[in-house]
Amino acid sequence: MGTVHAKVQENLTEAHYPTNTARELPDKEQMKELDLKGVRARVDKVHIDGLSRTKNDIIQDSIQDLFKARDFWEVLLKAYTVRVKLDELGCFKNIAVYIDTSKGPKATPDGLEVTFNVKEHKRILGGVSTHVGNNEGVLQIGVRAPNIFGRGEKVQVEYSHGSKKTSNFNVAFIKPFRGKHRTMLNTSIFQSNTEYPPSAYKLMEKGLTLGLGFYSWPLLKHTLQWEGTIRDLSVLSRNASFDVRKESGLSLKSSLKHILALDLRDETIFPTTGSLVQLTSEYAGVGGDVGFLKNDVFVQTNYSILPDIVLQGSLTMGYMKSINKDLKISLADMYFLGGPLSVRGFQMRGIGPHSDGDALGSNVYWAGGLHLFTPLPFRPGKGGFGDLFRTHFFVNTGNVGNIEVKSGQSILELMRNNVRLSYGLGIALRLGNMARLEINYCFPYVHDKSDQTHPGVQFGVGVQFL
Repeated sequence: MGTVHAKVQENLTEAHYPTNTARELPDKEQMKELDLKGVRARVDKVHIDGLSRTKNDIIQDSIQDLFKARDFWEVLLKAYTVRVKLDELGCFKNIAVYIDTSKGPKATPDGLEVTFNVKEHKRILGGVSTHVGNNEGVLQIGVRAPNIFGRGEKVQVEYSHGSKKTSNFNVAFIKPFRGKHRTMLNTSIFQSNTEYPPSAYKLMEKGLTLGLGFYSWPLLKHTLQWEGTIRDLSVLSRNASFDVRKESGLSLKSSLKHILALDLRDETIFPTTGSLVQLTSEYAGVGGDVGFLKNDVFVQTNYSILPDIVLQGSLTMGYMKSINKDLKISLADMYFLGGPLSVRGFQMRGIGPHSDGDALGSNVYWAGGLHLFTPLPFRPGKGGFGDLFRTHFFVNTGNVGNIEVKSGQSILELMRNNVRLSYGLGIALRLGNMARLEINYCFPYVHDKSDQTHPGVQFGVGVQFL
């Protein structure tokens, strides 16, 4: 890092030499090394071309680190960092960076001028798009007004309809703040309708969220959120079990949530190296009739065995407990396990307690996965369409249960007793930079008699898999 190898072709012909000279012409490329860390440089000026509505103060906060560079390599790194910060403001659709030597009467010997050529978004943007949710396709219609007051503020209105009878309506206001922590305020009003056939209920939610996101370290992101929701749970059919029917009705949930995420992966869909750690804590009971304390953890790590051959390991677990006997825990808040996005080889929510075939969920769960991703055999379409595919081998395991955790012994019992296990192989396909599709042939190897297995071909589409 810090060393650039440049190939220089000497474009020489015999005309460059006298005809009576026996000197041989160079016929190979010459390699020259340039250590950018050894090239002294400083930034004298920064130009921002293309500004119209965006205010100067928020731009100045984003570019000030450039003036701390002391060599050319630092200038390159800090120019890239500034470009990322400008892009995160949401004010610009195009950002180009140009670096040139400093000119003018106040130019220093090692001085540089950095120019950011930006193009601001229009005042109103909108469109119709499709994207992938958790195992369903979604049609989305959206309108947004970016950079309303010139400091990255944004109002957006979205309506989406999913292939599994889900619908969502959301009006949000987003405001970034100046400072090194990249703080972002987000508030929204929403309504969503979702059906859960494995548990024989549907859920309508209307609510308000208020969130604050910031970085305490360059890659360590915190999200603090309050959510107040009115929920209406109803059965999908008259054949729903009594345990699901008794959960029907209105409830009011008011909760505080903290999400801590550290993402060191080189990419999100098919990472080849790096790890992801995400911790989520939720406290419900700040008003309303729903009360619990919930803690989840998700860890994923990736290791390249050989070029294009990646070994991936993942582990997730969670625990929820009641905080007050007068406050309830709704069926919609429970943990569920099984399906193409978690423990493959089982039906959606197919692991754990059931009543008349309806999944009831649990208050504790854990699951793990070991995966091997390789290129397609014989590399068809290498360098093009074929690079979107991976051959996928996996082993998944996990368990759920309703236990009162009073010591570490309870968790160990859940991890030792009645553990489910499945394995299989298949094909994974990248869907842009937002999701992936898996087609796997699954073998449920260890399962409980009450579980709902899914041997054979299983499809999965989502953003985050186990």
